[in-house]
Amino acid sequence: QVQLVESGGGLVQPGGSLTLSCAASGRTDNRYTMGWFRQAPGKEREFVATTTWIRGNNYAGDTADSVKGRFTISRNNAQNTLSLQMNNLKPEDTAVYYCAGALPGTATRRIASYAYWGQGTQVTVSS
Repeated sequence: QVQLVESGGGLVQPGGSLTLSCAASGRTDNRYTMGWFRQAPGKEREFVATTTWIRGNNYAGDTADSVKGRFTISRNNAQNTLSLQMNNLKPEDTAVYYCAGALPGTATRRIASYAYWGQGTQVTVSS
């Protein structure tokens, strides 16, 4: 089992920045696909960004069009952490953000592929 705990959410004004962190513990593996998803009130959970192991220390990133150029996903395998740097935040980015983990080779945008989930952290973008 892998445990994931998110932190870093909060209230921010439009145009502001936040960095979300996800701490992984348990049976962690550097080859796991790790991702960020979000769920706004009344909406389905949606893909935000993922980082997928290719080989060795090489990873591929994937980012949703709605946040491309504003959000950046990164991972620190030595510390077992996953981060999401969010810049130029917009009110439509308001949601609960979830960290998720999946086995290597998993289709990265498919929510059902992820076996491990954190409890979520609230991000509210409002003036």
